[in-house]
Amino acid sequence: MRSTSCTPRVRGVEQGSLVGTHPDLEPLLGGAGPTVEDAQRARILDAISRVVAEKGYAAATVADVVRAARVSRGTFYGLFAAKEQCFLEAYAHGTDVLLARVREGARAGADSTDWRGALRGGMTAYLGTLAHEPQFARTYLLEIHAAGPAAQIARDGVLRRFATEYQRAFRLARKLDPSLRALTADELFVVSAGLDQLICARVHAEGVERLPGHTESFVRTAAALMEGAASTDPASRRA
Repeated sequence: MRSTSCTPRVRGVEQGSLVGTHPDLEPLLGGAGPTVEDAQRARILDAISRVVAEKGYAAATVADVVRAARVSRGTFYGLFAAKEQCFLEAYAHGTDVLLARVREGARAGADSTDWRGALRGGMTAYLGTLAHEPQFARTYLLEIHAAGPAAQIARDGVLRRFATEYQRAFRLARKLDPSLRALTADELFVVSAGLDQLICARVHAEGVERLPGHTESFVRTAAALMEGAASTDPASRRA
């Protein structure tokens, strides 16, 4: 059964998606593909992200996707074994774009005297992207939970990639305060997954478009979680 714990408000399917802005796909959607199959694959990946945003993963069908992508059913199955494979590939492309924007924001916000600068810059980019891309927000925050065990593995992998970004920001905190210990991979994963769930709850309560207004609250929460964990167990070996 599809979870309804976090449902971004989406006003139907529009042309284009965050998935379609991936550097491997955007030129193909513009007709610059080296082969017809490459262009068709790009259109299908863009289409499934839009269709799932409108209908939900469980209700979306291959027929819906091929109609939106303007390809045949045979073309779809020539490129993908099933809807799940197609959806997970689109999810991977979308999260690549999201992560790249977070990294860019973190670099722009970096401040040698305040480690929260990079954290704030990354969070601003993260929340801003979700707010301006409600279709992808639904896919990323909600529909991934409806796509089966492989999707849960994919989501965990994405959360660990974002945990690495929290780790990057926290390195400066440890330079500024040597008493803080290095956080373990599992501790960073808890920060990443916890913030993801908190963001999901905010979306459920208020809608995705209001996420940027909570930037400072989320930054304080992430900082408190990391600083609190790093202040415990002083006997731990400092990396």
